[in-house]
Amino acid sequence: MNQHRPVRAVLRTLVTLAAAALSFAALAQRAPFTVAVVPQFRAEEIHRVWAPLLERLGKETGLSFVLSVSPSIPAFEEGMLAGRPDFAYMNPYHQVMGMRAQAYVPLLRDSKPLSGILVVRKDDPIKSVKELDGKQIAFPAPNAFGASLWIRALLEKREGIKIKPVYVKTHSNAYRHVATGLSAAAGGIESTLGEEPAEMQSALRVLLETPAVPPHPLSAHPRVPPATQRAVSEALLRMAADPSLKALFGDIPWSSVVRADYARDYKPLEKFGLDDYVVRAPP
Repeated sequence: MNQHRPVRAVLRTLVTLAAAALSFAALAQRAPFTVAVVPQFRAEEIHRVWAPLLERLGKETGLSFVLSVSPSIPAFEEGMLAGRPDFAYMNPYHQVMGMRAQAYVPLLRDSKPLSGILVVRKDDPIKSVKELDGKQIAFPAPNAFGASLWIRALLEKREGIKIKPVYVKTHSNAYRHVATGLSAAAGGIESTLGEEPAEMQSALRVLLETPAVPPHPLSAHPRVPPATQRAVSEALLRMAADPSLKALFGDIPWSSVVRADYARDYKPLEKFGLDDYVVRAPP
């Protein structure tokens, strides 16, 4: 029996642990990871919601994160499709676009499905979606999934009507377009309508709700090392399970965070022909 074998085994283990520690230390010392968030809300609201979460995530992982907020959804798309952010919180069809363009990997999502809504003024006598044929409808952006892309496809393909879309940058602006009579209807999603002041919510009613799909994922660019992707995912799952940190997730909204899977959650969207309704940003 080789008496040196146990010593060699211990040395190999120590070398492996040291290498892992150095690797993690190197990651922690690199430039901050950028986290881009699709601007469904105003910039100050995104900072209010995401900055505390990323600060706590940094403490949990020993890594550094910097929040990136684009001035509009098309500007977010341009950066994401160019692969600029390391991590991105994006809508479901952005994930399809991001997978094709940069191989962004979805890490986590909420367990509650996402549905788009089409709202009209509460006092508007309209009863059928078909009555919107030829009317102006406000949307936050062309490729906002639940609030625009999915609705526009359904209105044309399922309802057989043509509309006049107008893009007003945010969900809040779209709701205000309806409330003030500038547009006959507006696209949005339940969670953003729920963030509006009570008087805005009470002024609107939902005329149409789209079929549900898995919601916005937090995704990673493939240049982010797999170990870092795992560290971020595991830390967020731990944080989401901690009752004392529940408030950090409420406004994302992530009420129940689960792991995301592209083939299961987002690949099915490829078959709906939504590319016909994607508006490409000018070069």
